[in-house]
Amino acid sequence: MAAPKAPLLDASGKKTKDVTLEAGVFGAEVRPHLIHETVRAESAAARSGTQATKSRGLVSGGRAKPWRQKGTGRARAGTIRAAQFTGGGHAFALAPRSYEKKVNRKARKAALRGALANHAARGTLAVVGADAFGEPSTKDAVAFLDAWGKERPLLVIAQPDEQAVVKSFRNIERVLCVEPSELEVGALVWARSLVATEAALTRVQEVAL
Repeated sequence: MAAPKAPLLDASGKKTKDVTLEAGVFGAEVRPHLIHETVRAESAAARSGTQATKSRGLVSGGRAKPWRQKGTGRARAGTIRAAQFTGGGHAFALAPRSYEKKVNRKARKAALRGALANHAARGTLAVVGADAFGEPSTKDAVAFLDAWGKERPLLVIAQPDEQAVVKSFRNIERVLCVEPSELEVGALVWARSLVATEAALTRVQEVAL
């Protein structure tokens, strides 16, 4: 089986040559169930989990029994802090919690490789040359994408020191810029196309193996 390749694009969005990709990453098997499991775990971990309501032990009032036990014709009640009273506590009060789900490291890496391999197989992955963006220019980035001709949403992967690339793309609608260390499977699934700098591509391949 031939090693997967991706086009290396210049500043104008034109292909200059093909870049050979790491077969162990971009030629990996796509396992939808692992990708689904990982995306769910990432979405759950992003939840703040700070919601909370008051139980009957936390609301104010209710020290005295509201009416005597017998003889009134009403149901017995011991406190107005019970859930059926206005101003009472919640029967099953919400408490702050973590929504994180465990995904094994090998499964998470397999999902990452599968999401990257899917882009490589569909031809929606491109590599940007190191000298493509010497200075920030959103106008040049838009022209670059128009020349490449792929659909958005677009995910751009760049190293922290490649600010010219990040600043060129980050203000374009439906474009997300991330560092290799921040790359998530959910972002790869969300994106219709993927652009990585040469340095970032090397780092992504190291992380995914």
